[in-house]
Amino acid sequence: MTDADLPPVIPHWIDGAERIPADARTAPVHNPATGRVAARVALADGVEIDAAIASAQRGFEVWSGYSVARRQTVLFAFRELLNARRDELAAIITAEHGKVLSDAMGEILRGQEVVELACGFPHLIKGDYTENASTGIDVYSIKQPLGVVGIISPFNFPAMVPMWFFPVAIAAGNAVVLKPSEKDPSAALWIARLWTEAGLPDGVFTVLQGDKAAVDGLLESPVVQSISFVGSTPIAQYIYETASRAGKRVQALGGAKNHMLVLPDADLDLAADQAVNAGYGAAGERCMAVSVVLAVEPVADALIERIVERIGRLRIGDGAGGPEGEPDLGPLITGEHRDRVSRYVDIAEADGGRIVVDGRGCAVEGREDGFWFGPTLIDGLPTTSRAYQEEIFGPVLQVVRIGSFDEGVSLINSGRFGNGTAIFTNDGGAARRFQHEVQVGMIGINVPIPVPVAYHSFGGWKASLFGDAKAYGVHGFDFFTREKAVTSRWLDPATHGGIDLGFPQNA
Repeated sequence: MTDADLPPVIPHWIDGAERIPADARTAPVHNPATGRVAARVALADGVEIDAAIASAQRGFEVWSGYSVARRQTVLFAFRELLNARRDELAAIITAEHGKVLSDAMGEILRGQEVVELACGFPHLIKGDYTENASTGIDVYSIKQPLGVVGIISPFNFPAMVPMWFFPVAIAAGNAVVLKPSEKDPSAALWIARLWTEAGLPDGVFTVLQGDKAAVDGLLESPVVQSISFVGSTPIAQYIYETASRAGKRVQALGGAKNHMLVLPDADLDLAADQAVNAGYGAAGERCMAVSVVLAVEPVADALIERIVERIGRLRIGDGAGGPEGEPDLGPLITGEHRDRVSRYVDIAEADGGRIVVDGRGCAVEGREDGFWFGPTLIDGLPTTSRAYQEEIFGPVLQVVRIGSFDEGVSLINSGRFGNGTAIFTNDGGAARRFQHEVQVGMIGINVPIPVPVAYHSFGGWKASLFGDAKAYGVHGFDFFTREKAVTSRWLDPATHGGIDLGFPQNA
């Protein structure tokens, strides 16, 4: 096979241009619906890592000198370009991740909320001013950018998750080095080109393709001032500990095992609809997916019956659609991940769970080599099972039968994760008590995926978040800026300060 016969190589984006070393290590990028290798992605070594960070430092020196008005103009231009051409980005996401086009578009629109928040950044980076804090002395604060910041994003949201961070970071005057997942790296490259078209100076948005070597390069570089990460809990903890030891700011968002508590007074049709939507959307590859339905008896049988009926209407297929239109869910990201999800269902079955609907062995006609896994429903799984306790990250929904509201809250609070949870009820008192007592960062009341809007902030508790700062919102602007407090005295020409060796006092 000649080089011309090999799949194309997806490059880095450094200093405003594509970069592919002649001897680059590469990794395959699959089309999950066909199982075929569609491209290869360059994997950075030390030379590319150093070049990316050095380019970002030069970009920061230019960009941080831009006025607020000039920065805002570039952000608005990026927002308009993204809005006009988001169909292109959605198609790229579907081709490499596998999610259906409408879900890819939803991802972009939720990410664009943060772009729009960042467009209004001037009032979020203002300091404070106190005149005459002491006689003749004024005290004020100013907020300044950190410098070069690193973003390490997961495969499941190749556009939205980076957009949780980079619009805020760039608005605040920083330069960004984005390390996307090597499983679906093209969205990041498309975004980089869009920033250049919007007028962002070279080096301010850099894409460093790669694997663990690129991650460690960002964590260890003395130039990189902060790390923003979303992914599994073990990696989030590694990112947090390694970057913190290097003196960096860190926001590391980890995994989840999200529960949905259904009380006997709930609208069961609504609960079933939302359990299916939140459990099987994006083939379950969401950190905010509902994994466990806690059904307070006597509603479990009726709820399971409704969920099974809805699963029977779901279509699985190529996310890009076809003659029959768009399917409801597409494939998983890789064959390896599909097999991992399947092993969890094996564990659940061995531990006594009843497989009500089995997605193992799912196939799509004409796409037999795709990474398919069908919607799966498990009843009666013991809470001691690894399949209950660990994040599966696939279209697997578990129903656990419980006896009371208190038992449900206790189960949620005893878990190691604290990302998202939901309650379905028509009892306002129960809902209010739930939001007060549950130990989770994001709560839905009759809402199954409670991802906050951009002017609030996203993040969980416990093993779902490492670091003190959540993503976007006010938390984001605080994270990507640091404050200076200035105490100032300008003497009146008619007075003289004199000599006083005592400690300064307010007067």
